[in-house]
Amino acid sequence: MSDLFSGHEPAATPERMVASAVARTSATAVPGASGASDSGTHGVGAAADAMRGIPLAERMRPRSIDEMVGQTHLLGEGKPLRLAFSSGRPHSMILWGPPGVGKTTLARLTARAFDAQFIALSAVMSGVKDIREAVDQARAYQRAGRHTIVFVDEVHRFNKGQQDAFLPFVESGLFTFIGATTENPSFEVNSALLSRASVYVLKALADEELGQLLDRALAERLPGVLVDATARARVIGQADGDARRLLNLIEILHSAAQGSERPHIDGAFVEEALAANLRRFDNGGDLFHDQISALHKSVRGSHPDAALYWLVRMLDGGADPLYLARRIIRMAVEDIGLADPRALDLALAAAQTYERLGSPEGELALAEAILYMACAAKSNAVYVAYNRAREFVAADHSRDVPMHLRNAPTRLMKSLGHGRGYRYAHDERDGYAAGERYLPDGMTEPGWYEPTGRGLEGRIAERLAQLRERDQAAARDPGGNPVEANPGAGDSGLRDAK
Repeated sequence: MSDLFSGHEPAATPERMVASAVARTSATAVPGASGASDSGTHGVGAAADAMRGIPLAERMRPRSIDEMVGQTHLLGEGKPLRLAFSSGRPHSMILWGPPGVGKTTLARLTARAFDAQFIALSAVMSGVKDIREAVDQARAYQRAGRHTIVFVDEVHRFNKGQQDAFLPFVESGLFTFIGATTENPSFEVNSALLSRASVYVLKALADEELGQLLDRALAERLPGVLVDATARARVIGQADGDARRLLNLIEILHSAAQGSERPHIDGAFVEEALAANLRRFDNGGDLFHDQISALHKSVRGSHPDAALYWLVRMLDGGADPLYLARRIIRMAVEDIGLADPRALDLALAAAQTYERLGSPEGELALAEAILYMACAAKSNAVYVAYNRAREFVAADHSRDVPMHLRNAPTRLMKSLGHGRGYRYAHDERDGYAAGERYLPDGMTEPGWYEPTGRGLEGRIAERLAQLRERDQAAARDPGGNPVEANPGAGDSGLRDAK
């Protein structure tokens, strides 16, 4: 067992802890039922006041999986979580998905379905002390005959040591662990903890699902107020798959509508009432990397409209335009290369233009560059050749530079044979020394660079084929004069230095 927990016993008795938890649950479930008022009517009024202070997203939190909106791939009939709820046996799990899709709600429903105590921790706010207290509470509940579910929100924010602290207790069955994360658990959750939990991927809510939730929320907060189709579409669009955001937007509309006493809400009112649209975007998180991946692949796939869509999505979401400019430069060298060398020039010019103009004017230069990249001829031959060369050099031993290629700036170095026999290409026919060797001695021709037939690389391929034919001809005539034009080539010190 971890040293974090050895010898640490709860200060309170199990009976007191369980009783306290039940009392808190009762007080929360039935506001105003504590008997603070002698008047039943006043108690109801106090309850209503208390409910008004609770955010709509919390008031509308589902009380059963049948009330859940979305996640039908997990909660539909015969689907994994539906079967898990029906089994009667809770199991540890990681819930991975974007914000506002029901991760916390599912954890709470799990505790309710299995009649288990629910302990919630936030990895943002909690530390080792809070983990100790959760373990102590779980031990107390176990002695009282109750099972515990420990829920950790934003579990990816716990470090390795904090995540490891849960392992012995998950292993022993002291509690069931449920973690929620917006980041890829393969990278952010320890493999040891991951191996003890099932991973469920939650999806952003579709527009139809947000529409269902919107109808419920309007009935709750804006009964009798007519909301037209344009207003609905704008609210759903701004929610961007996030149920919590949708309900918060309804709260804003409710406040605005009350102030203006409007019986009808249209698209223009929504635009006025709601703050600037901030779409789902987590700079540096999984969603960020997914969108930059979609942008890059749209360019590689020669789809200009898709490339422009993802570029604008990222700009709209707050991505750094200079980061996008650097990625566009990478696309030019990785996916276009020598098929169209102008792409690199345009990418560099776009980055420089943005640096001078800033937003929003400079963003047009990025759009121009991305459209050019998407429409340009494609080749990854440079990228492939470079990686092949890197792999070879990493695995190979250090080879000597051939004597005829070595620099010879001094008389001593010349006397040692440096540069001797080097053929100065500019003095050869067509500027090419047929049959000359440039690789280390004993190294075969690797053939790393294989130009495609697309764009400029088609001409490059033809040129290289012609040069290889001349090399082969020179190899077939070893007795001939290797210097095709100027017998004195290579005698100049200046040429040797080159």
